[in-house]
Amino acid sequence: MANMLLNYVPVYAMLPLGVVTPDNNFQNQDDIKRQLYKLKEAEVDGVMVDVWWGIIESKGPKQYDWKAYRSLFQAIKDCGLKVQAIMSFHQCGGNVGDGVYIPLPQWVLQVGDGNPDIFYTNKRGTRNKEYLTLGVDNEPIIGGRTPIQVYSDYMKSFRQNMSDFLDAGLIVDIEVGLGPAGELRYPSYPQNQGWNYPGIGEFQCYDKYLKEDFKKAATDAGHPEWELPENAGQYNDRPESTEFFRNNGTYVTERGRFFLTWYSNKLLIHGDQILEEATKAFCGCKVKIAAKVSGIHWWYKDGSHAGELTAGYYNLRDRDGYRPIARMLSRHYGVLDFTCLEMRDYEQPGYASSAPQELVQQVLSASWRENIEVAGENALPRYDPNAYNQMLLNARPNGVNRDGLPKLKMYGLTYLRLSNQLLDGWNFGVFKTFVKKMHADQVRVLSKP
Repeated sequence: MANMLLNYVPVYAMLPLGVVTPDNNFQNQDDIKRQLYKLKEAEVDGVMVDVWWGIIESKGPKQYDWKAYRSLFQAIKDCGLKVQAIMSFHQCGGNVGDGVYIPLPQWVLQVGDGNPDIFYTNKRGTRNKEYLTLGVDNEPIIGGRTPIQVYSDYMKSFRQNMSDFLDAGLIVDIEVGLGPAGELRYPSYPQNQGWNYPGIGEFQCYDKYLKEDFKKAATDAGHPEWELPENAGQYNDRPESTEFFRNNGTYVTERGRFFLTWYSNKLLIHGDQILEEATKAFCGCKVKIAAKVSGIHWWYKDGSHAGELTAGYYNLRDRDGYRPIARMLSRHYGVLDFTCLEMRDYEQPGYASSAPQELVQQVLSASWRENIEVAGENALPRYDPNAYNQMLLNARPNGVNRDGLPKLKMYGLTYLRLSNQLLDGWNFGVFKTFVKKMHADQVRVLSKP
């Protein structure tokens, strides 16, 4: 019995995006509590919830209002579930599955009215207001504060206002939003700008801050003539239709490699700086710090890995783009949260050169080699046994070990997303079976939240 318990992988469920409304109310409390009790009935361990910057600090700088979230957390506690809290510094709306619109705080967007370069920008000059460009991370553009300081102050306020829940062990993970959709990446494939699957996406480094940064880096490297790419195509192109990504294209030249190294390193530094602030803010708390990495599985089988490169993951057949991310996370004893755990290669259209299974294996392997915990999610809502079985396979790649700790085991799995459809008849029965298998048929006695 005790040996089997070592195979237990916790299961969480994401709460609906609008569980706290854009105007900062915890509405439909009875409905949510009913759903939470159903999750408890299925022996789910806890829930993941977005804690939106655009809701909490909407009234003005440092004017935080945590009341609705405190009510929500109390309801979760009353149901005997744990909380994975996401520090959501991005806009909700404009990505796959976004049914709610929650912009960045208005007073932040107003800074952008006078200085639109605070937003990620593609080569045609189109701005993306989902998340502030990492180019301004250390620029005092927000009433004298840098974005890093703003994120830090927000996390400190969360700790201060949720200290009772933190002390009680209700909150187990703090996932720090590091980009669009809360993921450590550039907004390279925005649906609200016309991107469709499986387009290669576009580089997002043409704001004045990143332009200047690249020019300085190129000059320091002895190549002042090098410019940001002009030949990498548009959102819905295929790799072979661009000079940059085609076979033996710019991406394999000295100039291309220099750019891709710079582009991906800026993302690593961005993540490292914010996670440093998170580690300080939650020092002494019994929580794990986590960061989400996007599962960009399209064009994985193409030599260029174009979809990954535009997002900032410098991953090629001869270069592991995920190991440096795992190494950065290891500095903060962080958990790497990865998506698309449910996908199988044969489910993807051939024209996408997609390989989600190989991608998941690569990212899990990179994380375990760096001795960090790895968690995961499904990318799209699924209710069928095939999807659950694929997630089970990834959660314990070598299966259950009846004699003790399995050789490999994920830290946890978060199911996307809690809904009436999930809790409906047959779907709920399949889900309950999945949870039981994730738990290796064991019931863990948890400390009362």
